[in-house]
Amino acid sequence: MLQLERANPTRFRQLLIPLAAILITFLLTALLVLLVNVNPLEAYWYFLVQPLTGRVSLIEVLVKTTPLLLTGAAVSFAFAGGYWNIGAEGQLYAGATAATAIGLHMERVPAPIALLLIIMGGFVAGMAWALIPALMKVKLAIDEVVTTLLLNSVALFGVSALLNGPWRDPISQWPQSPEIAASAIFPKLIPRSRLHLGFVLAVLTIALLWFVLARTALGFRMQAVGLNRNAARFAGIRVERTLLTSALISGGIAGLAGVSEIAGIHYHLIDAISPGYGYTGIIVATLGGLQAWGVALAAFFLGLIDTGAQTVSRALGVPAYLGDVIQATLLLVTLGLLLLQNYRIRWRGVRA
Repeated sequence: MLQLERANPTRFRQLLIPLAAILITFLLTALLVLLVNVNPLEAYWYFLVQPLTGRVSLIEVLVKTTPLLLTGAAVSFAFAGGYWNIGAEGQLYAGATAATAIGLHMERVPAPIALLLIIMGGFVAGMAWALIPALMKVKLAIDEVVTTLLLNSVALFGVSALLNGPWRDPISQWPQSPEIAASAIFPKLIPRSRLHLGFVLAVLTIALLWFVLARTALGFRMQAVGLNRNAARFAGIRVERTLLTSALISGGIAGLAGVSEIAGIHYHLIDAISPGYGYTGIIVATLGGLQAWGVALAAFFLGLIDTGAQTVSRALGVPAYLGDVIQATLLLVTLGLLLLQNYRIRWRGVRA
């Protein structure tokens, strides 16, 4: 008879999980594509290949990838250190708010200084938003999953209050802030495109994520705490300090995603500055196995899915929200496979 027994996860299984998760996700969502009388293979061609064949669509994939690189890096950094940060969305909004507040007062400031100030301000704001749940975790042992998640709504309502109050556009009366100064706007990497300096910032963040986790004492302490807090404490690692550091740096990186959207895309603050990039960052981090290179690949893949959703909608009439369904399914499948990697199926004969 077949039995499920515990087993140590191998490196091969860990590398196989993302590929298996993607394959299973596409098999499951193919049923939804069939319901609208569309060939799934044709639909996935428009999802995964068509956006890469044109200059404009490929640039748009990189634009969509930029905030996912930052939120994925933020979540990965926290998770690697054993801190379950579900608040990247709120920290993104905190960074966006700070970037707007600083950008509105940069009219006479040279661009290099203005850009540095807006980036630093967004990072500090993200850290500040992550500070309260982090302190509640290390001082009061309150579950950070709940506190970081709840603070997302607080951040969103806070932004809404600003946009319907002191920052409401005085001319159009739309709930959006005034435009930030030109000196605080990220320069474009490619003329007449939406690809901006935030993409370089995101790539550098991924590189720093790899360096810190793989080459520094802090990274070693974080991974030790993430694997086993009791063993890390026994080895002399200051667990609470490591958790606090992981939380604050994670929040700062998520704040940079908000800066990127303000200074690179919108130039003003709006309620919908993020369509859920903070939550998608959890998918990116999980699918990427909390590794820098994995986060980069996962962010690009989900950016491709997001861009492809619009392409397949225009070409075949498939609802654009299928991209959201694929992302949600991918997260659930990945979590299931991560659980199953700790087990193996074994055949045991039945004794007479």
